[in-house]
Amino acid sequence: MRSLLEPTRRSKTGPARPVSVRDLAEVLRVLDDDPVASCMIAARVQEFGLDARSGVGELWTRGGPGDSLCFSGANLVPLRGDRHALRAFADRAARWPRVCSSVVGRRELTLPLWDMLLPRWGPARELRADQPLLALGQLATVRADSGVRRVRPDEIDRYLTAAIAMFIEEVGVDPRTGDGGRGYRRRIKSLIESGRAWARFEDGVVVYKAEIGSLSRRTGQIQGVWVHPDYRGSGVGTAGTASVANAVVATGRTASLYVNDYNRVARRAYSRVGFRQIATFATVLVD
Repeated sequence: MRSLLEPTRRSKTGPARPVSVRDLAEVLRVLDDDPVASCMIAARVQEFGLDARSGVGELWTRGGPGDSLCFSGANLVPLRGDRHALRAFADRAARWPRVCSSVVGRRELTLPLWDMLLPRWGPARELRADQPLLALGQLATVRADSGVRRVRPDEIDRYLTAAIAMFIEEVGVDPRTGDGGRGYRRRIKSLIESGRAWARFEDGVVVYKAEIGSLSRRTGQIQGVWVHPDYRGSGVGTAGTASVANAVVATGRTASLYVNDYNRVARRAYSRVGFRQIATFATVLVD
């Protein structure tokens, strides 16, 4: 795979524009060239195509998807491009009030893009500049927790309590802010109904949880990993994540997740499961 920042002759002129629906095959090839890092976007494109009317965001390019590509939606995700393309993406994003909650993706693309947006969008709430992107293509190297299972729809209230606690702890804001939590509940409900929310319950209380937040044809990205404070340090997180990763691998996909570099406890647990770093992400929390 050539460098994501490699300059190309076509990408040096013109503004960023929405990708045409005619470019679907080329977009899919680009995403398939980097299947783990592009999982979040590949899952959307594979399900909804490139029609912006689907309401899940749109893809931008400057010179063609093979040269440059960026997703704009709830998150701004640069996928490919040289500095000229990143400047064009920043210019397009800055035309309107910022609506994304974060800028996230491979560090070598995300940080330069944010540097270009910063003078126009103002300071970020938080910058997480070093997030190892991990992948596991075979079954876990530790014993999985057989008590970790898919969450049932009738368990949403108990699961939601844990999900809210995780979100506040990880992101630093309450997901119920603004709409009383209706949007976040819909998101969790959708994950449960699609069989992508996993948990271990003890006496009706969630002691471990995780979701397969994005599921493309080649990768399942695990997110929202959380262990109840009373159970931390007992191996619950390691065994639970092994269970979720095994479920992804059993479908023929690669299991993936990314983690903050400073979270040494989580990184050791993921290493024991068998995850290995393949790249580095960065996340700019905008709101």
